[in-house]
Amino acid sequence: MSLILRYMRLSDVRPVLAIDRLCFHPSWSQDSYAFEIQESNVSHMVVLEQLARGLQREPVRQDGWLSQLGGRLRGSGQVNYRTGAILGYGGLWKIEGEAHVSTIATHPDCRGHGYGEILLAGMFGKALQLNAEFIVLEVRVSNAVAQSLYRKYGFSRFGRKRNYYRNDREDAWDMRVTLDQETRRCFSRLYTDLSRQHDLHDNYSFASRPRR
Repeated sequence: MSLILRYMRLSDVRPVLAIDRLCFHPSWSQDSYAFEIQESNVSHMVVLEQLARGLQREPVRQDGWLSQLGGRLRGSGQVNYRTGAILGYGGLWKIEGEAHVSTIATHPDCRGHGYGEILLAGMFGKALQLNAEFIVLEVRVSNAVAQSLYRKYGFSRFGRKRNYYRNDREDAWDMRVTLDQETRRCFSRLYTDLSRQHDLHDNYSFASRPRR
């Protein structure tokens, strides 16, 4: 199955909301997604979409060390595609030196296929492209699966946020990773492996934010 990482569009909000409501309580509102896509100057929203066959790829200009990584991925160019199923989504805020994973989720029916890792890796690459110094995220203290994935990408616990989740008052771990040279080398290896496991086209990590 061919997959694409790309920037979220307004037309994606309905299927993204459907996934959000299955995964989170409370979920984000439609207006929240519209703001992140259209108005926020710090937000980089992403979707993972299943692609149709018979696609054409167009070149994308890439600069710096990321171009070396991007050139090894199927995502080294833009893809013209027909709309497919949205499998998952994520959000990254870039504020000064910090990149913050604001949300990440895959459809419950699609779990166990590595799609969450693709989304995380895509936002990791975007943080590098944006010259972030570190990445921050919150995760439920009970979510051992997610924590294991984050540790794979170099995240470690920075602190504990008491009563962080509004629906049940569960605590969250504040997890962070510094984007030093060793972290970058590790990420390059991990993302190259992902590209070999999946027929993945990346129009997000190495692409400019679409004009609004």
